Amino acid sequence: MGTWDWQLFLQDTGGGETYLQWMMSAWGWTLSVAVLALVLALAIGSLMGILRTAPSALLVAIGNCWTELFRNIPLLVQIFLWYHVLPSIFLVLRDVPSFVLVVFALGCFTSARISEQVKAGIQSLPRGQRYAGLAMGLTLPQTYRYVLLPMAFRIVIPPLTSESMNIIKNSSVAFAVSIAELTMFAMQASEETSRFEEIFIPVTALYFISAFAINRIAQVIEKRLRIPGQIGGK
Repeated sequence: MGTWDWQLFLQDTGGGETYLQWMMSAWGWTLSVAVLALVLALAIGSLMGILRTAPSALLVAIGNCWTELFRNIPLLVQIFLWYHVLPSIFLVLRDVPSFVLVVFALGCFTSARISEQVKAGIQSLPRGQRYAGLAMGLTLPQTYRYVLLPMAFRIVIPPLTSESMNIIKNSSVAFAVSIAELTMFAMQASEETSRFEEIFIPVTALYFISAFAINRIAQVIEKRLRIPGQIGGK
């Protein structure tokens, strides 16, 4: 094994920036894709999870169709569908930046998994809580808003943490449509410098740091929201 040359990160890429600056920029793109996709996934996934526990057969069917559609198609295929296929069908999407399309692809893919978790969280609650909310004069949406969802989300924080970590790792597929994120940086920089160890080791570390930070933040949130008598409560 040759001598490692970490000074390469101070070298100019030929584009007016160093490899270190390029890597930090790529890390920023990775986090941007992941965070925005996570926000989208939480919003859509929560809605679909709610629909799948609604008393209406139509709403249940809508939630189930969404979940099964995005859960059973590989993420990379969905990325290509959003980037290549949908813009050819819906012309308005041709002017949408590829970054936004990747966010929607990753967000919709993850929303199907979050839908399952939200559904499971709601169904794990005693039925009496729903009936109690309705008996108090709350409408069904208000019962979800003030009674069921606050408890359900507390229960599903651990699996939501896993999905948040997964979305960081899954963002690496964005390189397939030329998003300048960490994996794209690693592939291009290692080819330019022929220094695969020096490039991939810090890139791997940045992925680890990102996912680990989310895990720590989620644990703090889980601890603060823990309810005595419930799962994990004391």
